Amino acid sequence: MAKKTLDELRAEIDALDKKIQSLVGARAELASAVAEVKKATKDQSVFYRPEREAQVLRAIIARNDNLLKDKDMAHIFREIMSACLALEQPLNVAYLGPEGTFTQEAALKHFGHAVSTLDCGSIDEIFHQVEKGNAHYGVVPIENSSNGVIGGTVDMLYSQDLKICGEVEISIQHQLMMADQSQEIKEIYAHQQALDQCQRWLSNHYPNAELKPVASNALAARLVKDEPHAAAIASEAALSLYGLERVAKNIEDKTGNVTRFLVLGKEEVAPSGKDKTSILVVTKHESGALLDLLAPFKEQDINILQLARHPIPGVKWEYLFLIDIEGHQQEAHVQTALEQVSERVLKVDILGSYPVAVL
Repeated sequence: MAKKTLDELRAEIDALDKKIQSLVGARAELASAVAEVKKATKDQSVFYRPEREAQVLRAIIARNDNLLKDKDMAHIFREIMSACLALEQPLNVAYLGPEGTFTQEAALKHFGHAVSTLDCGSIDEIFHQVEKGNAHYGVVPIENSSNGVIGGTVDMLYSQDLKICGEVEISIQHQLMMADQSQEIKEIYAHQQALDQCQRWLSNHYPNAELKPVASNALAARLVKDEPHAAAIASEAALSLYGLERVAKNIEDKTGNVTRFLVLGKEEVAPSGKDKTSILVVTKHESGALLDLLAPFKEQDINILQLARHPIPGVKWEYLFLIDIEGHQQEAHVQTALEQVSERVLKVDILGSYPVAVL
């Protein structure tokens, strides 16, 4: 059988593109019909269903048997789902700004590019914007594989009444950049987390540079755009966004550096089939209190994914525990464990049950 010519292959691609476009259009019509049904039944509070989207993406990955990688196939469908959801209800998502942060990258990875985004100056502001209804959801960092839990986020989870609706993980690679790389670097701006994650590299390459922590890496990039002898640690996106020159690539001390982000909202999420539950616990001040806290999870055969101690905001020398467990709070064995825990501790706050990050 003779090989197809380039023109023949291109003609086949054009024909497939036409079919794909038609099918995407048909999906959009169905999404629009779903919106009409919800409006007719006055069920307008559940346009975005995190558990449903997680189930769809898992199914897409499970049946993916072609040349495209799972993450690429999931990304394509995420954007299709995002555009279709915008036909039902345009979403506004708050993130830690300015534009070009890893938090913005996480928000767009989770929701797709059809959402509107609201950049906030702090983690506190993200919580407040969602609480006030100015944003449907907020995305905040919760932990880094190198540096551990983000204290500011835990403080707000403790003091605010929002629910965790989802999670997303982002691979973190730090770039050193400045307006004119021919200049000597005397100051380096970055978020404190980034400075910590690049500490050894910075000590080896720029031991005399003054390190200046700022609210975000994207803000660092924006600051050095017009400041001579200053460099910033920021993302690849910030490099092009602010028109800077790369001084060094991937300067993080540990490869495989990942940050986990939480999606915050006001609604509880139904089970998706593969979920986790997050709680905050304040234990009694007595011998064996931590053992009493953990025993119910062992008895119910529940895997503890994270156990982090954190100071209680405003209370000297007292601590709470942030705990992530496998399972959904609606599952019987999880309910049993949580009821038993509540009887043994001073306080339990169920922050939410939500789908495990797909990719």
